[in-house]
Amino acid sequence: MSLEENLRLLSERVRSHSSSMATEEAVKTAVVLPFLRALGYDIFDPGEVVPEFTADAVGKKGEKVDYAIKIDNEIRILIECKPITTNLDKVHLAQLFRYFTVTSAKFAILTNGRTFHFHTDLEEPNKLDTRPFLTFDLSDLQPHLFSELKKFEKAGFDVNGILATAERLKYTSALKSAILKLIDEPTEEFVRMISAGLYDGRFTAQVREQFTNLVRSAFREVIRDSVKSRITSALAETENAVESIEENKEEVVETTEEEIEGYMIVKAIVRDVLRPQRVVMRDARSYCAVLVDNNNRKPLTRLHFNRAVKYISLFDGEKEERVPIDTLDHIYDYTDRLRATAAKYAE
Repeated sequence: MSLEENLRLLSERVRSHSSSMATEEAVKTAVVLPFLRALGYDIFDPGEVVPEFTADAVGKKGEKVDYAIKIDNEIRILIECKPITTNLDKVHLAQLFRYFTVTSAKFAILTNGRTFHFHTDLEEPNKLDTRPFLTFDLSDLQPHLFSELKKFEKAGFDVNGILATAERLKYTSALKSAILKLIDEPTEEFVRMISAGLYDGRFTAQVREQFTNLVRSAFREVIRDSVKSRITSALAETENAVESIEENKEEVVETTEEEIEGYMIVKAIVRDVLRPQRVVMRDARSYCAVLVDNNNRKPLTRLHFNRAVKYISLFDGEKEERVPIDTLDHIYDYTDRLRATAAKYAE
């Protein structure tokens, strides 16, 4: 099975059996070892997946890290496991901190079987960052994670490649969390800044509460209106093109409503990079292509919707990469990558 399929099985296991993972050993057996196996590591080879790893130079007698992963006979990844009920915090990084410094490891993973924190040394060489560059909930997998986790597969493990995107991931994740927190719980400082010039009276506790609720509602409406505007604009711009495709397609090819909607979403995503009229849909029996200039040599994406598990193809790398999506909304998770591909064809 592919990495995606294995991770989805693990995700379902966590959702269904988390109550049975109250101990560290249960987490290791049910989640961590299968996770490493999904990445292509031989969990039965103690020279590759080293359990209860000890480094003498640490100076802490009896202290061990749960697993060390060796690649080309060098320690590259350290893993510390906790029971699934543990709320992961920097206090749980203590052993990983010490071992990271005295080994050749470049990455450290802290997990409770549900939440995974990936750390490295972006801030200071050979010193583990307290803030992870990648965090995810295994029980709620998001499509964009698969491309990131593929970089940790044994067959394609590339330290420099991972580090090249780690800093962006780290700060993007932190910014997204901060923005989401502001949406749900606007700070007084933020509310005052947004409402400056809109209210001239005293900013009493009652007024602050009123404007906090208004800011929260306005934030959500701006996001909703922005998404709606993009889709509406794409629909207006592509109506004639879609009708033309519908009229001229071969009988054996059936263009579905989902393919049309997927095409419009992609077009809306890249409209700031490419002129809308350059983005064309060309349907085929096995997939629906979204092309630039109606040129097969300029693919933006391919929509593989005629199957049980839906995929889209991405072309921002050296070769085509298929990624699964659960709903059409998940296409937005690949906004940056689709725009990067579009930028290659921009004139």
